[in-house]
Amino acid sequence: MHSHEYWMTKAIECAQQAELVDEVPVGAVIVKDNKIIGSGYNQVVNHSDATAHAEIQAIKNTGKSIKNYRLVNTTLYVTLEPCMMCVGAIVHARVEQVVFGAYDKKTGMAGTCENCFDKPYHNHHVKIIGGILEQDCSKLIQQFFKRRRTDKKAGKISNAVESHQQD
Repeated sequence: MHSHEYWMTKAIECAQQAELVDEVPVGAVIVKDNKIIGSGYNQVVNHSDATAHAEIQAIKNTGKSIKNYRLVNTTLYVTLEPCMMCVGAIVHARVEQVVFGAYDKKTGMAGTCENCFDKPYHNHHVKIIGGILEQDCSKLIQQFFKRRRTDKKAGKISNAVESHQQD
């Protein structure tokens, strides 16, 4: 039986795939019976699809692979705390447990801003564990946005130089 840390490293590998295609580096894997049965990473920009979060991609890919939209007795490992949209998909897919890495102070719905999993009206309840390899997951996202800001500044400098050259 592998540890939560082991599976989170697999989700981090998925997040790194997102970063390679210039997406916010969030990755997810779905585990059942000690093996990965599906995975995904953020593809919002490249697919022009606001719903293409890592968790949604992993749920879709897993459903296709097992030929069932119900992901009973599974654990979803994701590098960032799920948002409201992803909570809904996770509940409807009947994922048993969510293990996440970094807390999301802006949109985290697994306890940071709100706990949308813990609502009495849900017909399915999901176990939540947060903060697994939190520093590694946070660092990945922070470095991505730091690089983005640097690239943006460089672009502004280049544009200013180009417009001076044209004058």
